[in-house]
Amino acid sequence: MAERAQRRPWYTVLYLQVLLAIFLGIVVGHFFPKTGIALKPLGDGYVALIKMMVAPVIFCIVVQGIASMRDMRKVGRVGLKALAYFELVSTLALLLGILIAQVARPGEGLNIDPGALDSKTVASFVTRAKDVGVVDMLQRIIPRTFVDALAGGDVLQVLLISILSGFAISMMGAAGERITQLIDTLGKAFFGMLRIIVRAAPVGAFGGMAFTVASYGLASLTNLAKLIATFYATSLIFILVILGGIAYAAGFSILRFLVYIKDEILIVLGTSSSETVLPDMMRKLERLGASRSIVGLVFPTGYSFNTDGTNIYLTLSALFLAQATNTHLTATQIFSILLFAMIASKGASGVSGTGFVTLAAILGAVPAIPIQALALLVGIDKFMSECRAVTNVVGNGVATIVVSRWEGELDVAKMREIMAHPLSSGDGKAA
Repeated sequence: MAERAQRRPWYTVLYLQVLLAIFLGIVVGHFFPKTGIALKPLGDGYVALIKMMVAPVIFCIVVQGIASMRDMRKVGRVGLKALAYFELVSTLALLLGILIAQVARPGEGLNIDPGALDSKTVASFVTRAKDVGVVDMLQRIIPRTFVDALAGGDVLQVLLISILSGFAISMMGAAGERITQLIDTLGKAFFGMLRIIVRAAPVGAFGGMAFTVASYGLASLTNLAKLIATFYATSLIFILVILGGIAYAAGFSILRFLVYIKDEILIVLGTSSSETVLPDMMRKLERLGASRSIVGLVFPTGYSFNTDGTNIYLTLSALFLAQATNTHLTATQIFSILLFAMIASKGASGVSGTGFVTLAAILGAVPAIPIQALALLVGIDKFMSECRAVTNVVGNGVATIVVSRWEGELDVAKMREIMAHPLSSGDGKAA
């Protein structure tokens, strides 16, 4: 009887709604391009609604998590473990992009003349790329005011004020405990608002996909289909092999984890934004058994320091452009690309169009590759950004579980049970 009560009509399941919306968006964008372009506000509006909730949700979770900790050394320990993990896995992603580019050679045979390309199409990205770097990142972390961090929604700025607030409240004694309870209650209210907004995900996915296909057209994929296919295949290898191996060592199946977060994957695929699922992913990771404090510290931080999908894109695309323009790169130049990408991928956090802007910065640092070759990727970057975002979300989800396991705060048996039977854990209702 319990199983029968949990079954719902297929059309009420969120991930099926999003999947259908994506398909309809492709159809409308392809056959009715004017209508598809007119539907852009649907996708933009949904992303804006989600971004509206990101800052307050992160603030409440991080503050409540830190303030409730009695051992402040634990916060530093968790942070160091997370950063060490991020650096290791991010480097593996960069190396995988280089390896696959050298083996598959997706740009070979295109014989593109850089002088024939329109450099105006990438001029704005080249200008913005000058602001990508460690110094700029450090300056951008500090908001003008406390309220400005919440209003602007920059994840790093919100993390900074949240961590400072959490430490301050933890030292206030009984008064701090009352403030912590209030923030915990506010967090529950914000999550309630978020659950309402997430129900509109199919509308956002429909509008976003219709606009993308109408703007760039399915025909724009044909000339660069090998690069797109190589990038998607490389990301899949990274998720199944590298993240799969890490997940296995941590005591869970990567495939079951992907099924567990299938709603979020489809929402990211439809909206091309990983921010749209940030709060809901944090809720799901908590349900798996990870503590709120670790989830609040690790998962949002990963959005800046653990962008695995973006890292694969950077090295793979840089070498693709070199191959497409018949530019020979020495081992030293390839190492330079790797080294600069390791730095720039962190420094570009919070910049709109991060992947493309950071790639422009890399080409500027390695002048052997003509920067005007970026024009080749303008028409397909939107399609590649979807895969970047999905890979980033999956990578940060795995990172959060692993760090939680390292801290000895994860009930592995419970986690496996929830992944094996997500509906019985309440996910189906919450979604």
